[in-house]
Amino acid sequence: MKKKRVLALIMAGLMTGGLMTGCGSSGGDEPAADDGGDAEVQEVDLLVWGPQEDQAALEGYDEGILKAMCEAFDEAHPEWEINFEYGVCGEGDARDQVTKDVEEAGDVYFFANDQIPTLADSGALAKLGGDTEQWVKDNNEQTMVQSVTYNDGIYGVPFTSNTWFMYYDKSKYTEDEVKSLDTMMAKDLGEGVYNFAFPMDNSWYIEAFYFGAGCSIFGDGTDASAGCDFNSDAGKAATQYMVELAANPKYSNEKDGSSLALFAEGKLGAYCSGSWDAAAIREALGENFGAVKLPTVNINGQEGQMRSFAGSKAIGVNPNCEYPEVAVALAQYLGGEECQQIRYEARGITPTLASIEVGDDEVAAAEMSEIKEASFLQPVLAEMNAYWTPAETMGKEIIQGDVTADNAAEKTDAMVEGILSGGL
Repeated sequence: MKKKRVLALIMAGLMTGGLMTGCGSSGGDEPAADDGGDAEVQEVDLLVWGPQEDQAALEGYDEGILKAMCEAFDEAHPEWEINFEYGVCGEGDARDQVTKDVEEAGDVYFFANDQIPTLADSGALAKLGGDTEQWVKDNNEQTMVQSVTYNDGIYGVPFTSNTWFMYYDKSKYTEDEVKSLDTMMAKDLGEGVYNFAFPMDNSWYIEAFYFGAGCSIFGDGTDASAGCDFNSDAGKAATQYMVELAANPKYSNEKDGSSLALFAEGKLGAYCSGSWDAAAIREALGENFGAVKLPTVNINGQEGQMRSFAGSKAIGVNPNCEYPEVAVALAQYLGGEECQQIRYEARGITPTLASIEVGDDEVAAAEMSEIKEASFLQPVLAEMNAYWTPAETMGKEIIQGDVTADNAAEKTDAMVEGILSGGL
């Protein structure tokens, strides 16, 4: 899609639909854009921080998509004359970069949702109110809404999910077979071929088996007082299941891209990862490329859905900005339908909004299905910081053979004790 056509589409959507938002945390409303009248034009200076990839030249966007989107927003709002400045700050770097000097940081910036507690508590991220808050709640899956919720407030506009799902070789599994991990593991794929690869020693992945057993952490992910029940009878059975899986010669523990090489060699049936590996896996599998939500797993006689941690990348507003009304309106726009469509078409960024047309894109469909049907909100709580090391230790010890059928229950108790006591 050419730049002029996209800008025309964006402007049409903004001018006809209006853009009413809350200003910072005040909950006030901003009138919709009006292209007529003699109202005084307000001159506005905004510093926008975004990832390098959004500012690099792409087909149809010689100066990047971020500048194109901001310029379209400015043109759609004749009541403001906006002077934009841009800075480079990736979503994963926002916490460190913004908190270095909050007052000099971007007025509007992109961030990963797990950084919300630090950013908000540092006075670097505004609580959104009014129509912007309501728009986020009305237009996103509940998991995405919760991903930007902290202390009962909305602190950002999500624009893409952050999770993982399962890739598979269609020459080795049918669409029905990939619905169940046990069905997959029972199939004979031939000598030297692994049925399933998984990074069990990575604490962002290992939780899937505990969730599959019906366990939870911090309730629905928002209640620190609920603790972690991974050491329930069901959770201990999940540890036992992983011990048996790791010892199965049909299983491969992912390490440093080993699964991508196995796919390319035709020696792997399925592998769990995220959209970042899509291009490499598609190249390796060709017409046999497949992507789906996580399968179910049978633990201790109970069939349960494996679930990945889910988060988001979002756009937020610095509460120290000089023009909060404009900054909030821009944040909502950059996370809105028109800009999500542009990101998807220009960069392949999976949208959060169901209204975005992804066609027959298996990766986008798999990620959206994962979020809706097979994910668990990665808790946006300070207590979550204590989860990562004990869970990683559990995975490593399973792979090393230090966790066995005889001590699985004891090791699971130790993991949960570490999670609830601040880490090991």
